[in-house]
Amino acid sequence: MSDTTQTVPPKTGSKSKVFIFGTAVMILAAGIGYQIFTANSADAVVDQPGAAGTAGAMKNFARVNDVFITYEEVAEECIAREGVEVLDNLINRAIIRQACEKRGVTVSDAEVTAEINRIAQKFQMPIETWYGMLQSERGLTPNQYREDVIRPMLSLRKLAGGNVQVTNQDLQTVFERDFGVMVKARMIMFDNFRRAQEIFEKARRNPEEFDQLAMEHSIEPNSRALGGTIPHIRRHSGNDQLVNAAFKLKPGQISGILEIDPGRYVILKCEGFTEPIVTDINQVADDLREQVKEEKIQEAIAKVFEQIRKEARVDNYFTHKSTGGQIKQTSGFQNPANVRPAAASTPGTATIR
Repeated sequence: MSDTTQTVPPKTGSKSKVFIFGTAVMILAAGIGYQIFTANSADAVVDQPGAAGTAGAMKNFARVNDVFITYEEVAEECIAREGVEVLDNLINRAIIRQACEKRGVTVSDAEVTAEINRIAQKFQMPIETWYGMLQSERGLTPNQYREDVIRPMLSLRKLAGGNVQVTNQDLQTVFERDFGVMVKARMIMFDNFRRAQEIFEKARRNPEEFDQLAMEHSIEPNSRALGGTIPHIRRHSGNDQLVNAAFKLKPGQISGILEIDPGRYVILKCEGFTEPIVTDINQVADDLREQVKEEKIQEAIAKVFEQIRKEARVDNYFTHKSTGGQIKQTSGFQNPANVRPAAASTPGTATIR
């Protein structure tokens, strides 16, 4: 749920919120743009003694007394630390690029620039200020932001199709979620049903001790430290069972034991309800329409990426896994990667041994 993300695991398929940078593309990991640089300067890279002028000479990044630290050593260390994230990012970009080529989808430089300008204007920032913030807070250079974030996002948007329908019911649902009454609540989470039953009986007999019970017994660390206090629960915001149970409670009342996910149980205590600031949907209808449209586009983007990822055959030799496509062993052909089906793996996944 959007307001209990830190404390309550949402149901699969619940609506995701639009990220502040307008690029809610799940596949763009934090390692975007990470590169291993080989400097051209003689001060930064020094050929090993005796190797000057030879083709493919070993290059060094440092020397400690008479011992050189080589490019290969630096590269191996970087790969060991960041290799999985960087490789995943490159794979995802290749999947998107190939899907676009297959479907005849292109994204021009002008479109990338226009989208960046639109996002910067949305947050009322000059483009250079926007770039500066991305550099300082996300570690992204302007070119990395253009090519590793915006271009793939626009490509996925075109693959997903830009036409979405926003109904009056959509507007009403989001209005109730974002502007409606919310439940103020405390929560205790368990991973054992018998334990939940035991603490439920204690809470039912002594509801005034609910916060102390949460601090002693909840397995959720963030709310536990606050005596079970969680963000206000909104309608249409995630786990329907939890939301419906919360809105049926009266102030001071304790819910039954709710199984919100397999092996995850919670008990809620209602501490009251908020007063809505906006009561007329017409006051915010235009903003809501844009918000709903963007959320639907992001959902479509996530779905189309999941689909093209399933269609693409990826052999990741770094993690020893293969995914998507048809994983086959041709008779009489020795696969150099020796791809074998992984035991108890997900469909379309194999382990490379």
